[in-house]
Amino acid sequence: MATLLFRLNNVPEDEAEDVRQLLDDKGFAFYETQAGFFGLGVAAIWLINDEQLPIAKATLDEYQAKRAIDQRQQYENLRANGEIPGFFQSIFQHPFRFIGVLLLIAFVLSLMLIPFWKTLHP
Repeated sequence: MATLLFRLNNVPEDEAEDVRQLLDDKGFAFYETQAGFFGLGVAAIWLINDEQLPIAKATLDEYQAKRAIDQRQQYENLRANGEIPGFFQSIFQHPFRFIGVLLLIAFVLSLMLIPFWKTLHP
């Protein structure tokens, strides 16, 4: 019976392709399912042979640990080069969006506090 090996929800396409290639290179028999039109299915990679599950999981865990290190290094390099804006840089790049978010927060807070204000000042 097939066993769920790797969920594809919110997985970047390059990572999914790497996992497919890794499993194929290591000789694991697998198939892939999609979530479907309404997203009710399970988008995943399934291992056909249950006996290969521990080896496949170990291989996948090793890949993901390596990928996490690589992605963190790439992020740090982009951040060091100034390609990823910080908080204040983001505010200066999009001032109207920032002001809009502040106004939305103030509106929601005022709606939440109206019942308390009315009980204190009848």
